[in-house]
Amino acid sequence: MNTKKIAVIVAGIDQSYQSNILKGIKSASKNCCLDFAVFASFSGTMGNASHDTGEYNIFQLPDFSCFDGAILLTNTIDDKSVVNDIRNKVRAAGIPAVSIDDDVHDMYHIGIDNRTAMREITEHFVKVHGFTKFNYISGPKENPESSDRLNAFLEVLNENNIPVSENEIYYGDFRAPAGKAAVDYFLKHNAKMPEVIICANDVMAASAVNHLIEAGYKIPQDIAVSGFDNTYNNHNLQIELTSVERPLEESGALACQMLRDHFDGKEQERSIILNMSTRFTESCGCHDSAVSDISEYKKLNIDNYTKLELINSYLTLFNKLSCDLQGCENFDEYIKVLKNFIKEVDPHEFYFCLCENWDFEQIDERYATQKHETPTKFTKEMFVPIAYCHGQFHDECNIISSRELIPNLNNDGIYGKFYYMIPLHFGERCLGYMVMRTSKVSLHNSTFQSWCITISNSLENMRKLSSLEYALQRLGRLYAQDTFTGIFNRNGFVQASKDIYNKCIREKRSIMLMFIDLDGLKTINDTFGHDIGDVAIRSIASVLRDTCKNGEIFCRFGGDEFIVFAADSDEEKAMLLTERIKNNISIVNEKMNNPFILSASTGYIIAEPHEGEDLFRFVTEADKKMYIQKRKKKLSNYLKK
Repeated sequence: MNTKKIAVIVAGIDQSYQSNILKGIKSASKNCCLDFAVFASFSGTMGNASHDTGEYNIFQLPDFSCFDGAILLTNTIDDKSVVNDIRNKVRAAGIPAVSIDDDVHDMYHIGIDNRTAMREITEHFVKVHGFTKFNYISGPKENPESSDRLNAFLEVLNENNIPVSENEIYYGDFRAPAGKAAVDYFLKHNAKMPEVIICANDVMAASAVNHLIEAGYKIPQDIAVSGFDNTYNNHNLQIELTSVERPLEESGALACQMLRDHFDGKEQERSIILNMSTRFTESCGCHDSAVSDISEYKKLNIDNYTKLELINSYLTLFNKLSCDLQGCENFDEYIKVLKNFIKEVDPHEFYFCLCENWDFEQIDERYATQKHETPTKFTKEMFVPIAYCHGQFHDECNIISSRELIPNLNNDGIYGKFYYMIPLHFGERCLGYMVMRTSKVSLHNSTFQSWCITISNSLENMRKLSSLEYALQRLGRLYAQDTFTGIFNRNGFVQASKDIYNKCIREKRSIMLMFIDLDGLKTINDTFGHDIGDVAIRSIASVLRDTCKNGEIFCRFGGDEFIVFAADSDEEKAMLLTERIKNNISIVNEKMNNPFILSASTGYIIAEPHEGEDLFRFVTEADKKMYIQKRKKKLSNYLKK
């Protein structure tokens, strides 16, 4: 079989549902001869719209025309506009796609009958336990699975003439904090707590159980609780959850097989609905399905202890990384710290890919007068300061196309590779992305999410530090630079000449101070306008740049006046400099198609300065000598005939 490249779209890989499906995909990847790029976001966890926008941007990264197929878990993405955009891009690429749970008419589909499963759960509480007072913790209103489960719940209650009010339904987001928030909501808005709380998934149910117990309720004696998805073993609960067992890993593996069969030209059904089974146990008062074998409890305890130990070790590692990154004073130090961390984690591959404009303010000095918006898209080319493959860093692949995603370093012939693409951003600002393939650090937990946030925030801090340094440098230039001509102003002239001038005083060395005045500026302005006069002023500045090549320091003194300072000068050197200035002015007149004849008058003084004498004292004397030269010239010389 030829190896095929598959894009996976998913949000919230720290959740049990997503994690189990990805586990199934990975388990089948080798047998199906498929390589995977998993574009993953942690959206919807911070309650921050700007943060979610930055997370969702990772779904803009894949060019689906570069892939052979796609597996979509778009039911994990709350923003419908993002979902529609992904689906449209997959369609435009013309590649086969498998949608898990969301049934999209022109794509392969793997799902379960949410309605039947939720009806069975609800009917169990009505008919077996005789409950008549229900509360419900739902997923998002716009989520299709969430809607199916809620509607099935309401259907059963309606069929049995059991009322339920809006205050008895809480809309969450399938995440643990929603379970706690729902219990708080019910305690506040319900005159009396219900007999049973049905939850749209196990994660929210587990959180609700823990919070109810904290509030003094006994489960199930006071309130019965049920979940959905049967991911109980992933949660530390005092009792087992009544739930719906879903073959999540099988869903992922089957998605791989459907794509493989499509590539091999095999006929198959477009949509497959997998079997599910309800599991009634301790949290509803049924014990037939409860774990009774002590060995099962021991195994669960060992698994949870092992996870806790790993999380603690990860936290220590991540906390050290966070401290080390915060202490970096420049980008090179930042990359060095990150490399040390990557070496310790030792993934099979790791790539740190930054947008070309990640340090935006620093690189856009040329356009400082223009208004810029915050960069929110990946650039066509990406800067890769870290490329790590099989235990080695590779410094030769600094720039790649964003369509390539990663440098072409791994040609080991192994298929079944599994790459995770994680966004780097600060709010809406797109900084780049990270790529990780197989690591000692588990990526399917909130600890990894914290690491991603740490990396992004510290990178933004580094960007701001670089921008601040750039701003300080620019302020320094503005203080010292004449913005009109680009050469020194008086402040810059003083800074540049001060040490040399003081050394001349101490060592009794001679100096030269030259005064230069543009001829006929008023006539040029009156005849051609001030824009043309400005050209004449900038032309003299350009002449000085081309002429003063031997350590002379020059500046725009004001208006159309310029001065030049040189140490260890004498009459001969000063005359040669004057002659070079005149020659370069002649070159400008020959080459430039100006309506005026560029001309300047010069005067200089050679002196040995003494202690307490200010450099600008010599400007007056040089100005007097310049004026003598100017009086010899006629006004008409400055206009072309």
